[in-house]
Amino acid sequence: MLIAFKVSNYRSMSKEQVISLVPATKQKDYPANIISVGKSKSLNVVALYGANASGKSNLLKSISLLEKLLYLSPLANSTTKLPYSPFLLEEGYENLPTKLEIVFIAEENQYRYIVEYNRNIIVSEYLYRKKTGREVILFARQNDVIEVSKGFEGATKLIDAAIEATRDNALFLSICDMLNVKEAKNIFQWFNKCVFIDGINTDKEEFETVETWDEEPEYREKIKEYLVLLNLGFVDLAIKVKPFEESDLPTNLEENIKNKLLSKLTSSKSYQPIATHFVYDKNGNKTTKTVSWDMKEESQGTQKAFHLSSPILKTLILGGVLIIDEIEAKMHPMMTINTINLFLNKETNPKQAQIIFATHDTNLLTYANLRRDQINFVEKNNCEATEIYSLSDFKYFNETEQKEYAERIDADKEKRYLEGRYGAIPVLGSFTAKMDKWYGKKR
Repeated sequence: MLIAFKVSNYRSMSKEQVISLVPATKQKDYPANIISVGKSKSLNVVALYGANASGKSNLLKSISLLEKLLYLSPLANSTTKLPYSPFLLEEGYENLPTKLEIVFIAEENQYRYIVEYNRNIIVSEYLYRKKTGREVILFARQNDVIEVSKGFEGATKLIDAAIEATRDNALFLSICDMLNVKEAKNIFQWFNKCVFIDGINTDKEEFETVETWDEEPEYREKIKEYLVLLNLGFVDLAIKVKPFEESDLPTNLEENIKNKLLSKLTSSKSYQPIATHFVYDKNGNKTTKTVSWDMKEESQGTQKAFHLSSPILKTLILGGVLIIDEIEAKMHPMMTINTINLFLNKETNPKQAQIIFATHDTNLLTYANLRRDQINFVEKNNCEATEIYSLSDFKYFNETEQKEYAERIDADKEKRYLEGRYGAIPVLGSFTAKMDKWYGKKR
């Protein structure tokens, strides 16, 4: 269960920004949207709204960045540069480290993990754990000095070996996992259930879905049932699996590139999703006949629904965190709402899975049962730095009464957002004035 994520000095973020899933204390709407492990509580859905170029994608990418650092550390060599991309629009930040901090529940323990790094080295790294009492530190690292407490669970010899093996540009936690230190392995099991998806380009998810279909038969019927319930038009789905052939490659590849790919892919498999539809008679009545064709002949929205079916269902069935940028891209609003509702409904989400997404789909503000603390807005300040704030923190000031009021539960949030009351919308210039300048006032 994810509690919070913090990031500073990364891409469009300068000062620390927080994606918080901690429920607001005084909000009573939709209590079923709160999940819990022990005494810890979190939200099952978080939405990010904002104009293009406001930094929504960067916020979500920063979560994926931490995961990338953790998994790539053991694979890198001593000269590998770290993915350092500081904020460059304010003086001084180009020399500061990027800082990432995450708070989550794994194995009923609350962990807080902090990393600071620049292009060449890990500047600092901390891991804290909280069971029932106060938070205790498990290890602290400053540059190449690593101190580990007795509370860090794992064989002493393995932990000592990890200290010795950790390079300046590698994460100590990653090396501990590589050497089978118990507590590190438990933490990595949690990160393994965090999935990041670029909602515009879902080619990777397509491959994962067909691979799941082929190698994990228990998910076949679930994927098929899920897609049929979306009423996408087809009544059956199959995936044709065959050995990879040269004809599967694009025809416009250069010969040397084609030969390299063939040498790597010859022993692999090729997948072809097939959608089946009913045939209708001249009077529009359904017959028993069917016709099948390649999934690539279906609409872009149908293809995306197929691509995302496996990560969505796996997250719901196994538990975890699904992070989707541009969730509504290529899909009808009703399909987007259906996806969100799967996470909001305790019957379809018994493992308390969570979804964090960025969107421009304002229908969700009206038709998805989201609490005010589940709706976040992202915009840039005067220095073009990204800032995030929650609708639950939004206040109206009544000058007559000299009091602040929170947004009402029953407010028309979609209308108010589009009116600009919450901010985080694009401020468009007048194109008509530009046309007058280009062509003269008489057009």
